[in-house]
Amino acid sequence: MKYLITILFIAVLISLGIGFYIKPEDEATGNLIIGLTLMAGFFVLMPLFIYHRWKNRSVKDYMLTKENIEKMQDYQKEKKN
Repeated sequence: MKYLITILFIAVLISLGIGFYIKPEDEATGNLIIGLTLMAGFFVLMPLFIYHRWKNRSVKDYMLTKENIEKMQDYQKEKKN
């Protein structure tokens, strides 16, 4: 998964560069390449990246529940002492 995301990221950067390189000569084609690249980045690359980063984590650990608030308060009290 890590290598797939890296390859897709490099492909997105290269195609953006190609789109900006072609844009002065043929504006319609350059804009099309840039637009398709941005869509691929947002609809393919970003969801894969987010899934890869959150795959083995619990969302409950990042929510502000009463238990987590008490843990933060205890940590602050220990830090002051």
